[in-house]
Amino acid sequence: MSSSAEPYKNQRYWELKQQCKERKQLFEDPEFPATSESLFYKNSPHGIVEWKRPKEISDNPLLFVEGISSQDLNQGSLGNCWFVAACSCLALKEDLWRKVIPDNKEQEWDPNKPENYAGIFHFQFWRFGKWVDVVVDDRLPTINGELIYCHSTERNEFWSALLEKAYAKLAGCYEALDGGNTADAVVDFSGAVAESIDLEAGKYTTDIPQQLKLFEDLLKVNERGGIISCFIKATSQSEVEDRMRCGLVKGHAYSVTDVRKARLGQGLMSFFKAEKLFMIKMRNPWGKQEWNGPWSDSSEEWEKVGSSERENMGVTVKDDGEFWMAFDDWCKYFTGVDICRLINTSILSIQKTWDETTLQGCWTKHADPLYNRCGGCMNCKTTFLQNPQYVFDVKKDEDEVLISLQQRDLKIHKKIGQGENLTIGFMVFKVELNREFRIHSLQTQQNVATSTYINARTVFMRMTHRKGRYVIIPSTFQHSILGDFLLRVFTDVYSGCRELVMDKPLQTCWIGLCGYAQTVTQVHIVGAEGLQNQDSSGGADPYLIIKCERQTITSPAQNNTMDPKFDTQAIFYRKKPRKPITVQIWNKNTVQDEFMGQVILAASTNDPSTTQRLQLRKKGRAKADEMPGFITLRTITCENLTDL
Repeated sequence: MSSSAEPYKNQRYWELKQQCKERKQLFEDPEFPATSESLFYKNSPHGIVEWKRPKEISDNPLLFVEGISSQDLNQGSLGNCWFVAACSCLALKEDLWRKVIPDNKEQEWDPNKPENYAGIFHFQFWRFGKWVDVVVDDRLPTINGELIYCHSTERNEFWSALLEKAYAKLAGCYEALDGGNTADAVVDFSGAVAESIDLEAGKYTTDIPQQLKLFEDLLKVNERGGIISCFIKATSQSEVEDRMRCGLVKGHAYSVTDVRKARLGQGLMSFFKAEKLFMIKMRNPWGKQEWNGPWSDSSEEWEKVGSSERENMGVTVKDDGEFWMAFDDWCKYFTGVDICRLINTSILSIQKTWDETTLQGCWTKHADPLYNRCGGCMNCKTTFLQNPQYVFDVKKDEDEVLISLQQRDLKIHKKIGQGENLTIGFMVFKVELNREFRIHSLQTQQNVATSTYINARTVFMRMTHRKGRYVIIPSTFQHSILGDFLLRVFTDVYSGCRELVMDKPLQTCWIGLCGYAQTVTQVHIVGAEGLQNQDSSGGADPYLIIKCERQTITSPAQNNTMDPKFDTQAIFYRKKPRKPITVQIWNKNTVQDEFMGQVILAASTNDPSTTQRLQLRKKGRAKADEMPGFITLRTITCENLTDL
């Protein structure tokens, strides 16, 4: 077992197996017994269930028959096509399934050493930020001698049935897997970051540029080892698993097994023709019933593609549940797609890498509202800021940021009539460059991104931000809802992502000597205009230096402008409120930076909080003298340190 995986229920595979071998007994799992409570919590299977070991089902049981394939799997009587679709995707990724099915050769039946078999298997899943190792025995539920849930095409192959049993153990019972999301299972198999896209809402059928952008994105995800699944939404329960005239099934999860641009034409002509087909390949977890429209297995359209290209794409006429579609048809018929990206965080990789921060948090309630952490979404205006808050920095001039908010899986609570996902989401605010304490007012903060709020296990967002400091506020939709979550933030370089815990500076034993903050001031510099430098023939790269007591804040430079739009904020907890704040503008130069003017702010509680346009002035003894240009800014000062 991997040393990084934590034993589930404190069951250690190697220790339990050794005990069974010493006692010459086959393992019986006390944590997931061969009883009805492991099968269902409400609806029992139709028939008399017998728990059988593989040796009682097949004369020659094996974990794998001629390796592992996406075509091994078939869905049973359980409505878990989402899980089977994820297994199909897993089978295509050797580096992933070897992690999920560790020690696969050691776990395989060995007819030459039957004494090594102990009826025990183990599988690993990524759960809420860590890998867990789940042990199961090999007793599988059957009716009339046939497996009733997930099973392989080959009667003597058992990897999928045993994997499903381990996953059902995590969920509490098999019935808890009835209904779910393919992306959730894929994340559990890989630790990937899941993104769900509504193809109807995004108008991918009619918006061709959006359609092409999505195809290129899916192509890149597929080439980089990511996992993709899709589905057609059922508008009512009666439509679930209803077969459409085109052969597709509603309310059903499909695994995407390939994405590519196919060349038209035969032989060398295919290399010189510019025309290409945008194609996507899928598999139905039922192992049958395919798409029967254009580019289906037996359609004449394939004559447009060379035989070598058809062979390379694996085009067959066998009804194995796997088929190709043109991408525009796919956008037309499918209503949603789940994209699971395997984020590369390796420092040794030659491909694009990311810096990852993973933080666990809770929505909790406290008698003192100041310490509440379950404030609900922005609609709950008086409580929203009581949610957990996380700060991170964008250190490049511009950077793509990936944010994933995942709630703890609640399937295990289905037995007691609960287990539904909370409706969750998050907002991102651009804040002061030096913010170290929690936000208490949104009047002075800029909302730069808002995720969807949905009752999904994971909410994901990709965005591009300018250099600066940002705060993420994850929340449930309604206030006073309790739960656990996992926040993952990916940036190009280290972001310093961390939770903002304190509301204001600590009062320490050094207060008598060093003093304590009397007021808090926020300075927001909107921009400047009419600047001049010594070399009047050229432009400037102006930036700000803001000084308050012993603190100095420097803003990013604005390139080649005399009228910079700074949109920069700073916040100061001031021990000496009568000491002014200085805002200077400097021109960034290669040899020596040039002073372009300053303003000195009293920033008292009596100052207006409206935006001011102030004349720039010189520094030193001549600080009363004017300099070319004006600066536009706003200051807010409060005596209550938790007002901003």
